Amino acid sequence: MIVAMSRTSELSRRLGCLLARHQALHDPDREPRNRLRWLPEVRRWQALRLEASFDHFLSDPRRRPAAQFFLSDVYNDRDFSRRDADIARVLPMMQRVLPGAMLGTLADAIELGVLTHAFDLRMAKVLETIAPRRRTLDAALYAQAYRSAGLLRLRAHQIDLIARVGIGLAQALHTPGVGMLLKLSRGPARAAGLAELQGFLERGYSAFAQLGDARAFIGEIEADERDVSQRLFEGTSDPFRGRMR
Repeated sequence: MIVAMSRTSELSRRLGCLLARHQALHDPDREPRNRLRWLPEVRRWQALRLEASFDHFLSDPRRRPAAQFFLSDVYNDRDFSRRDADIARVLPMMQRVLPGAMLGTLADAIELGVLTHAFDLRMAKVLETIAPRRRTLDAALYAQAYRSAGLLRLRAHQIDLIARVGIGLAQALHTPGVGMLLKLSRGPARAAGLAELQGFLERGYSAFAQLGDARAFIGEIEADERDVSQRLFEGTSDPFRGRMR
């Protein structure tokens, strides 16, 4: 009991710190790089790159829902501020009714969003310096900015989080009773203004229910992302293997 309470308290602190970091990082007054003209272009280009990388998943009827969920809700250019604000509002209640594994996965998802946005800000600042007259990205300029932004270990941690979120959601959303819990909470969640969080959980549950072998799916994503990152840092002439120009 004491160990469980300690873990819950630690998770609560982690979620609180992550939500505070998320809010600060997205505040243009506290983080002026949010106003850089390159930021929307970085996010747009990366969304296209991910869609290209996921093309073989999207063409597979069984894997398409999970791939679409990843692109729309886990690792893309979507603004997750509303979802994360929902989590902050209902954190005490969530700790009472949701499995600890799901709370940990939500924390990983928020951390992934924080780290991804921090990298986007860093990339946008680099591009302001190395390409002040350019307006759009291509593969060569993106690769140059990626290497200049550096932080190889944090890039590796970003990919760690992608894998952890994917596996964690697949496992947590298949915990007995979670499906019924999500159905029962739909009305109250919407009434309480928590539709974004409820939608995130329901979309994840539906997507992974059709997937089958989640570990193989996530493993492929992780391996591909590590390959792309390594090729970018090494300065390979075609880091995206013909997917992007």
